[in-house]
Amino acid sequence: MPCDPELLSPIKYFELLDDDDRRALSEVVDRLDLDEGRTLFEAGEPGEELYVVHSGAVELYVKDVTGQKIELHTAHAGEMFGELALLDDEPRSATAVAVEPTVLLVLDRGDLTILFQRKPDAALAMLAALGSMARKADKLLQTRVSRNVNVEVEQHSTVLQRIADWLAWFSGSMPFLISHTVWFIIWISLNTFILPKNPDGSRGFDPFPFGLLTMIVSLEAIFLACFVLISQNRQAEKDKVKADIEYEVNIKAELEVAALHEKTDRIQETQLARFNRLEKALGQLTNAAVEGDGSRR
Repeated sequence: MPCDPELLSPIKYFELLDDDDRRALSEVVDRLDLDEGRTLFEAGEPGEELYVVHSGAVELYVKDVTGQKIELHTAHAGEMFGELALLDDEPRSATAVAVEPTVLLVLDRGDLTILFQRKPDAALAMLAALGSMARKADKLLQTRVSRNVNVEVEQHSTVLQRIADWLAWFSGSMPFLISHTVWFIIWISLNTFILPKNPDGSRGFDPFPFGLLTMIVSLEAIFLACFVLISQNRQAEKDKVKADIEYEVNIKAELEVAALHEKTDRIQETQLARFNRLEKALGQLTNAAVEGDGSRR
């Protein structure tokens, strides 16, 4: 039903219109009242109108392939929604549900033409609303894509954990083995052949059986073992995150396959129904042709 011209006054898209323009627009703009919880439209439905919230609130959301609800926006008084399907003549991209008793103003293409002719700045306001929704969609995409396990673990790692990872990697590398081999050869050579003998007959600062070297290597082994265990715990955490991500990906793939099966079944049902109607229509035409031939005879 047409709306009261006074309903257009507090809306930012119409506030700069004069009384005559507002009165002329109100004759073609419809008013729609929604109860709390009522669905205005669902994703995939054809869209031929856009809506401006006069009072109340409308939640816009979509569902991902896992069936989880993703809230895009909640339109409050003075905000516009549903313009995308109207502009590109494509199905609705989201579902709209009133979260409280709501009064909407409904505009179609003809109403928009009148509005833009009388107030060209309203087109810029609509473009700004479209840009805002695009920015929100970008942010949602950044947070909804599948996670990278290495990035996920790296973001939650401390400096000590990173040092432990590096030490665990270095202790299992060839440079670590070569450096320790050179160190042991030099140490043993110095304390066995090169350095002069001590008064007690021993040689060097760490004579055989190399007690100082044994103590240093034992302490090094203890610390390396601790760092390796810390790194293994980190690897276990990384494996857990990887398993969670793989589970999410598998669920999404399974639901996508199920959705494809549903679409295929719907297409098959639609085609069978059409073939059935065509067969009945063809049978009626055949019977009519036979009856026509019989009457002429």
